[in-house]
Parts: sequence; C-alpha cells; structure tokens
Amino acid sequence: MTARTDDYDQIVRVVKLYIDGFNDNDISKFKEAFHEDAWIFFIDANGTLHKNRISASFENWAAPPRKSIESRIISVTQVGDAASVHLSFKGRSDEWLDFHNLLRINGVWKITNKTATHSSR
Repeated sequence: MTARTDDYDQIVRVVKLYIDGFNDNDISKFKEAFHEDAWIFFIDANGTLHKNRISASFENWAAPPRKSIESRIISVTQVGDAASVHLSFKGRSDEWLDFHNLLRINGVWKITNKTATHSSR
C-alpha cells in the first residue's frame, strides 16, 4: 500500500527549488534547498565517479542559458525527520536518475546529499 508522507508537500517543495534553480538561473534557490555542508556523488555517462561539496556547483548550475529541466518525482519516502526523493531529471542532452536525501533540521527540510547516475548507465 502506498501512503502519502506527513510532510510530502514540504519535501517536494525543497526538491522543486533545486529544479527551479536550474530553470530560473537562480543560485538562491539552490542555497535554500541544500544544507550548506551537502555533498554530491554521481557517475557520469562514461562511468566516472565525481564527488564534491554541492555548493561548489551552484554557480555553474545557475549560469545562463536557461537549462529547461524536466523532472518527475518517482517516489518520496519519509521516516520521522529523514526523507528520500527519487527523481528523474532531464536536460537538453542528458538524463539523470537522482536520489536526494533530506533532513528536517530545526523544522526546515534541507537536502543533505545527492547521489545520481547518468541514465545511460
């Protein structure tokens, strides 16, 4: 049985900030969505592992031109103050499958980790 989590709307709002940051070229949306110490780990189309503090990517992600990102939330799971969102993420030439882990910190949901793989993998 599938049930809606208590904080579903708040969790999805944070992940949509991430998408809107690309589409609006707005670094402030990334800063609102991610915890300041969040990390990203991802495997690119060639199978190479990349990892870094996610804030190091904000400037590049927000740079013009607009990205026209299409996304689809595949699932949202919440257990207390922790949540995970599985997201399909498609740009002009790439498609990714993302897992965003979030924590509710002082009542505010923040993405603390992003793990992704290129859809070709």
